[in-house]
Amino acid sequence: MKGIILAGGAGTRLYPISKIYSKQLTLIYDKPLIYYPLSILMLSGIKEILIISNEETIPQYKKLFGDGKHIGLSIEYVVQSAPNGIAESFILGDKFIGDDSVSLILGDNIFYGKLDFIYNAIKNNKGATVFGYQVTDPERYGIVEFDENGKAISLEEKPKMPKSNYAVPGFYVYDNEVVNISKNLKPSARGELEITDVNIEYLKKGKLNVEKIGRGVAWLDTGTPESLLQASHFFGVIEDRQGLKVACIEEIAYHMGFIDRKQFEKVISEIPKSLYREYLEKVLKND
Repeated sequence: MKGIILAGGAGTRLYPISKIYSKQLTLIYDKPLIYYPLSILMLSGIKEILIISNEETIPQYKKLFGDGKHIGLSIEYVVQSAPNGIAESFILGDKFIGDDSVSLILGDNIFYGKLDFIYNAIKNNKGATVFGYQVTDPERYGIVEFDENGKAISLEEKPKMPKSNYAVPGFYVYDNEVVNISKNLKPSARGELEITDVNIEYLKKGKLNVEKIGRGVAWLDTGTPESLLQASHFFGVIEDRQGLKVACIEEIAYHMGFIDRKQFEKVISEIPKSLYREYLEKVLKND
């Protein structure tokens, strides 16, 4: 299983910040937003990762992560010249994906809580697996409709009259067929290759599994200034109360066995003196 982070988009709702840098570099409490989706892939055991973004931003991601070897990853980068839709990720990532299956997470989506539903989907996926999360504003999202037996029967992208309150969050798991499906899509009315259309194709083939996400899991879509503030406050409270960091990629790499103790020590030694380094030193000491 390989992983893709789509970290593009114009981020116009965050103007004027988005005029300077990508929203995925915006600070969520004490680290860039992109750390959070990256951490989800890492916690899922995925070590081969492709980051897709615009030409201006990729050098900044490379400065953050390099090739990922220092934390046991293999990170590649591909330019998306324009925001042509989520499904374009599988076309741009064709060579990276190769013959493997792939999980895609959007660079502005955060999940927190008991994430076994993600880990199980990656382990057991056949065809495609997406998720349903109950929201109060379904018209903003791709929506999935279920029958009385809880089986998905339709999907719509940002419908004016939603058939359910279950949004499809920005995490998707696919077999290798997703590449050819994406290549054969036609752009929507807004000129994009829609991920909802990919999911509809899997639904038509009888290969779409939709897992409802229950209570106790936070899904944060950080596309507005308000949601960024809420996310920062949310994780600030958690970290302050528990004394444990969320989305600390170096700690995750160590605890997942991507790097050994000696490599972890080296990673820490290369971080400038900071609260972040002090936290990692404490992790090493208490291990």
